[in-house]
Amino acid sequence: MRITIDTNRCIGSGQCALTAPSVFTQDDDGFSALLPGREDGGGDPLVREAVRACPVQAIEVAED
Repeated sequence: MRITIDTNRCIGSGQCALTAPSVFTQDDDGFSALLPGREDGGGDPLVREAVRACPVQAIEVAED
């Protein structure tokens, strides 16, 4: 799987970081970011829930 974040769409609600903290974080400005090395989700089963939790649908998961 490959995770991408549309940084132009993200509003910094933090739902992704709250839902899957081993994959997502927030940058210094409060916007969503992937933790280094977690672009593939790191096998975290909560990644898809984090995608659903995003209020502006800024996160996309593509299967490899």
